Amino acid sequence: MTLRPADPAFADSLRDQLDPRSFRDPAPRYLEEPRGTWAGHAGLILAPGDVQEVSTILKAAHAARVPVVPYGGGTGLVGGQIMPDGPAPLLLSLERMTAIRKVDPVENVAVVESGVILEDIHTAAAKEDRLFPLSLAAKGSARIGGNLATNAGGVNVLRYGNARDLCLGIEAVLPDGRIWNGLTRLRKDNTGYDLRNLLIGSEGTLGVITAAALKLFPVPAGQGTALAAVPSPRAALELLSLARSQVGEAVSSFELIAGEGLRFLQETLPQIRRPFDPAPDWMVLIDLGLPAGLDPQEVLETIFAQAWEQELVSDALIAQNRAQADEFWEVREQIPEANRLIGSVSSHDISLPLSNLPAYIERASQQVAGMGPFRINCFGHLGDGNLHYNVFPPKGEPVAEWRQHTKAVKTMLHDLVHEMEGSVSAEHGIGRLKTDDLERYGDPVKLEMMRAIKQALDPQGIMNPGAVLRAR
Repeated sequence: MTLRPADPAFADSLRDQLDPRSFRDPAPRYLEEPRGTWAGHAGLILAPGDVQEVSTILKAAHAARVPVVPYGGGTGLVGGQIMPDGPAPLLLSLERMTAIRKVDPVENVAVVESGVILEDIHTAAAKEDRLFPLSLAAKGSARIGGNLATNAGGVNVLRYGNARDLCLGIEAVLPDGRIWNGLTRLRKDNTGYDLRNLLIGSEGTLGVITAAALKLFPVPAGQGTALAAVPSPRAALELLSLARSQVGEAVSSFELIAGEGLRFLQETLPQIRRPFDPAPDWMVLIDLGLPAGLDPQEVLETIFAQAWEQELVSDALIAQNRAQADEFWEVREQIPEANRLIGSVSSHDISLPLSNLPAYIERASQQVAGMGPFRINCFGHLGDGNLHYNVFPPKGEPVAEWRQHTKAVKTMLHDLVHEMEGSVSAEHGIGRLKTDDLERYGDPVKLEMMRAIKQALDPQGIMNPGAVLRAR
């Protein structure tokens, strides 16, 4: 079905129905994405103030067959928030819907609107001595609606799960403007299809999430952070197993960092303090959240003593205070920025069964080396099987001269992921970047079911056309 642009006549039809503050100037920030892969366009940018205004907007867009691109914090890395071609869309920003409606420490629930910045949810929960564990490098600008729409992961998935695991209920507006009030705070509700999880992870292609009921957790009584040098990714996995045998689910984060990551920081962000110099080949960053009665330093020392005996670590640094822990985490969180400054030939957000990770890293590195003298920066959330496997040009050479290899490198790495029972999208989503990958590697029956759901909920095809499923 032919879509129509959000032209001035369409904008004028909404002026009497919306608060004047809903109309936004076309600032460049709405039409750019962090990696600079695409530039978007928009005929109209609206920032509704409440769910009723979202309903009014979608009802009008549905009637006029105007494409709608939902927009959260703009931090997505696969182009889901950018529409580069086609009829100029209505860009729907949730930036004005920032109310934290409720924080209940008894229920361990926070009810928030979708435009709330992730870090603001952390702050609101902390005021009630509670933890909202979804955390990622863009927490200062990412908005919870976008986090849910992409089923964001981050550093605490090992213990607490992805965004969908942290959500009890949602309020959403469907493509025709109807409001679904699914904002339940129930832990058990077995009354039919799980529509909440249908919209979570749908990347704005089935509707617009406007509010959510989120799970909170008690703040662990003791927190410990350490950075350890390990001889290999396989040793890192064995260290994870050892740590979990000692403290079980108290392992909150377990991050793998390649030595190349520290060298990239030295090259691009020398002000970042590097804990090891020279950099070891591999490191792990461990976060523990322990109950009362256990001393984090003693627990970490015990784990590392056993790991030393088993030759799983060659050096270890245990943070002595929160400031040192923050320094360790700054290293991990600034690696993506260093990657951006250098410029990658091909970047990959992949996941594999844990037992296949070491073999994947070895085989992938051998195959990349056979394609050219590339540099590889492999890091990520080892505890939940999620790697960011990124390929860069030789040091000192401009990335533009190596971009002709992008397609071949990507295809090789993704073919290997598929062969080894993994996924080519672990936590970033499909967006517009990976629609070809979804068709190449996705199960045909799954794709048929996805298209049937899209057709049932969005028969006009107005919601984020071209994202997740190729526009037809």
